[in-house]
Amino acid sequence: MKQYLDNLVKKYETKDFIKNDPVQFAHRFSKKQDIEIASFIAALFSFGRREAFIQKLNLIFEIMHNSPFEYILEYHKNQKEFSSFVYRFVKYPDINSLLLALNKLYREDNSSLEELFCNGYRQNKMFEAVNDFFYSTVKTPELGFCHLFAKVENGGALKRMNMFLRWMIRRGPVDIGLWDFIGADKLLIPLDTHVARVSRELGLLSRKSNDFKSVVELTEKLKEFDESDPVKYDFALFGAGIDQNNDL
Repeated sequence: MKQYLDNLVKKYETKDFIKNDPVQFAHRFSKKQDIEIASFIAALFSFGRREAFIQKLNLIFEIMHNSPFEYILEYHKNQKEFSSFVYRFVKYPDINSLLLALNKLYREDNSSLEELFCNGYRQNKMFEAVNDFFYSTVKTPELGFCHLFAKVENGGALKRMNMFLRWMIRRGPVDIGLWDFIGADKLLIPLDTHVARVSRELGLLSRKSNDFKSVVELTEKLKEFDESDPVKYDFALFGAGIDQNNDL
């Protein structure tokens, strides 16, 4: 199994992977603040059909004039460029709240996403700290905003947050490796329905629900193959599904 998965990692963890994946938005920028803001927004909107959310993300960064950090610093509550924005549940009030929160973080608090995640990690409540910050900026969050920031206490898989951290922490041809406050050995697998299905078919995951307990179970299993970098097998599990489809 290890050899099979390692071969799939070699096959799929290449620069060619980037062009069809939301991580492409992380690779469009060179300034640190631009990279982390673009990556965060890209991860939050990575739900639904891939073609649809990538199209919406292209629109978001086009509206931002491909300068997300500068745009965030100047953003204010009466700004209307996103007034007609809609993506599934997410509408103008939701993205407006997100951008105002990022403005508060970077401009008012003179902080950053890295500091927010790092401080939460040091308190052993990283996901909770991130959620608390963004929810604290919205007194009555809309449905779409709640979808962007799933409640940690509800036991969800937190796929998009774990994917974002994979981009930010791991180093390689696909992942950026921008942050270093934790090692790759501390990351958790970004579990979606596709990865969960393939993992069960390969006998790597026994739990039936796609929840946070399954994330922990699968990550611990993958550590048996590489204790220092278990989430590299995200590429392998993706690749296994692709290879299965090619065999049909």
